[in-house]
Amino acid sequence: MAGRALSGYRAMWLLVMFDLPVGSPVTRRAYTQFRTTLLRSGFSMLQFSVYGRYCVSEEQAAAYRSLVRRALPAEGQVRVLAVTDRQFGKMEVFYGKQRKRPEKRPRQLVLF
Repeated sequence: MAGRALSGYRAMWLLVMFDLPVGSPVTRRAYTQFRTTLLRSGFSMLQFSVYGRYCVSEEQAAAYRSLVRRALPAEGQVRVLAVTDRQFGKMEVFYGKQRKRPEKRPRQLVLF
């Protein structure tokens, strides 16, 4: 059931990748605020400057895309990418030469 969501919904992972300047106190503060917004919104750090959040539907992903847009810092580059749960599960992850499994989707209670 890794690639399935509730009937009528398409589960996906929303990935936020960013390269933000941290050369001054102002840009460091903007970086910290952006990263904190992601973490408080349920994103998990996959790698430095790459965060991901599981979304149960395209509508939920759209809401989080909007949240990311509102939190964008004035400088730097941010990319937002949605991939299906199935595509995410096919990702190859390595720690050194050791292959690891990608993160599992979190257990979530969805209320309608």
